[in-house]
Amino acid sequence: MEVILLERVEKLGGIGDVVRVKDGFARNYLLPNKKALRANDANRQLFETNRAKIEEDNASRRADAETSAKGVDGKTVQLIRQASNTGQLYGSVSARDIVEALDGEGAKVGKSQIVLDRPIKAIGMHEVKVALHPEVAVTVKVNVARSPEEADLQAQGVDVMAQMFERDTAAFTEQFDPNAEPGLPEDGDASTATAEASATEAPAAEPVGEVEGESEGEGEGEQA
Repeated sequence: MEVILLERVEKLGGIGDVVRVKDGFARNYLLPNKKALRANDANRQLFETNRAKIEEDNASRRADAETSAKGVDGKTVQLIRQASNTGQLYGSVSARDIVEALDGEGAKVGKSQIVLDRPIKAIGMHEVKVALHPEVAVTVKVNVARSPEEADLQAQGVDVMAQMFERDTAAFTEQFDPNAEPGLPEDGDASTATAEASATEAPAAEPVGEVEGESEGEGEGEQA
């Protein structure tokens, strides 16, 4: 389907451009959100008649967005969530969560202005785009952590998950290092150690074959 854009649309074009898009994209997004008109003769004439007003309104909205951007750009919000030891969240962080967190920091944005390619599902520092206007976008940071202390570390640039992985690896290596010198058994192995000590101290039994040989020799001597 061909449409006339009423505002700049990323990767498509600017105001007044006639572009071809998929029918579903036009019907489900561009047309109902008044971002475009069907490209027919009547709409082309309507657009040209109102072009100056459309461009003026767009410039006004862009100016408002640029003013709002000053209070949003570079903001960092903190979200405390439950997560596994691998850092995967039990759930996810949505656009609504980010809007509410920004609102708590005095930055007013709409849910539709949060650009998330996919929900956030792991702890860490995440950069999120906020489109305040088709021509004005800023970036905010979302600090997702399991505790305020962990969030503070991440804010300082510490990779909490990498740190945890290194600590677990070191503990595993220390426990199962084949080059480590043998030491005393742990308390749990006391019974095993006792059994081994007993086996070492016990006298060895005389071979049965040797005893039988001696008995035969003695018998022969008596007969002689």
